[in-house]
Amino acid sequence: MESFLISKSGLKPLPRIYIRPITGLVPRNYFSKPRFLHTSKCFSDLKVTTPLKVASVEEDEEINERMHGINKIGEQEEETIFDPAAPPPFNLADVRATIPQHCWVKDPWKSMSYVVRDVALVLSLAAAVVYVNNWLVWPLYWVAQGTMFWALFVLGHDWLNWNPLCSGHGSFSNNPKLNGLVGHLLHSFILVPYHGWRISHRIHHQNQGHVENDESWHPLTEKIYMSLDNDELTWRFKFPFPLLVYPFYLWGRSPGKTGSHFDPNSELFVPSERKDVITSSLCWTAMAAILVGLGFTMGPMLLLKLYGVPYWIFVIWLDFVTYMHHHGHQDKLPWYRGKEWSYLRGGLTTLDRDYGWMNNIHHDIGTHVIHHLFPQIPHYRLIEATKAAKPVLGKYYREPERSGPLPFYLIGVFIRSLKEDHYVSDTGDVVYYKTDPNIFKSA
Repeated sequence: MESFLISKSGLKPLPRIYIRPITGLVPRNYFSKPRFLHTSKCFSDLKVTTPLKVASVEEDEEINERMHGINKIGEQEEETIFDPAAPPPFNLADVRATIPQHCWVKDPWKSMSYVVRDVALVLSLAAAVVYVNNWLVWPLYWVAQGTMFWALFVLGHDWLNWNPLCSGHGSFSNNPKLNGLVGHLLHSFILVPYHGWRISHRIHHQNQGHVENDESWHPLTEKIYMSLDNDELTWRFKFPFPLLVYPFYLWGRSPGKTGSHFDPNSELFVPSERKDVITSSLCWTAMAAILVGLGFTMGPMLLLKLYGVPYWIFVIWLDFVTYMHHHGHQDKLPWYRGKEWSYLRGGLTTLDRDYGWMNNIHHDIGTHVIHHLFPQIPHYRLIEATKAAKPVLGKYYREPERSGPLPFYLIGVFIRSLKEDHYVSDTGDVVYYKTDPNIFKSA
């Protein structure tokens, strides 16, 4: 009946309308509106008994196919012209406004429950492996316990108590003393100087994406890169050595920078922070002394199996995850200098990663973009906050590849990045990693 209309003169066929062929691109919303040629106006103005006929089903299908093709072309054009280094069409307040208010609420009881859970698992794993004491079980223990040490590090990382003006974490509670106490305990247990690392990590967050001012896994400039000897290049770029560098970073920082996380007079710190650095270094020394004492009490071999090997598994996790959040995307991502750098643009160069079963174990640290933009958000709200912010972030958010139960696929991404991401130009305010094809030929 769609081809007929009942009028005063009876049931009459509608006149056929022939649609012009589409010979070029039309606005995207052209076909999104109903094609009734403003029929309401037609009905009121025309002095005829039968209005114009709408398109037939066959014509609808033809137009829909053309519309789909046009939209596809438009999407391809958008993907082609997207520039990740271009200033985003939104600001930090726009992103913040999308995040539900409850995501900012810090629940110290919920936060502490994660600490209790992880500490209980660490103690249970140690007790179980000592009770069983079988060489078939020890390797499983090393991986599991090293992973739990890493989970403790992530919790301690969220306890970092910074001044709110310094983009601080403190995302576990609003109580600075509680944050500092738990942070010291968790970090010292895994031989991390709480205040020393807290301050350098603050520098990282405040300067993410800046070539010279960022910390840890920031790019090497060509001049610094060319000054490295073969041993230094090996530790920086040859698998698996970059996975073992964190303890050395604590003592000496990255190439091109000087200072130590343990030295209160280091250039890392300002005079007002020296007392804090001394305090955390003393806590680190106390833990080291406890380990030495345990070595004499239980024997160095048992201490190595219970603590030493898991510690290095933890270091591997830390280096691997930290690196993967700032490197290895299939498309080159920019690094900035000078006026081109901003907190927002730097934060948008970070990457989310999916770690399969590990996501829950290491407290969703893989949701890293929102963590960098708003480090005050508790880890148990990061997924929800990220989902809410993605419509605003658009193409500046790079959807992570989905992992299987364990993130083995990321090992290949890591190795590829080590082979390709070597240095950046000494000049330029927007730079990308370059590759040295002869990096190890003379080694």
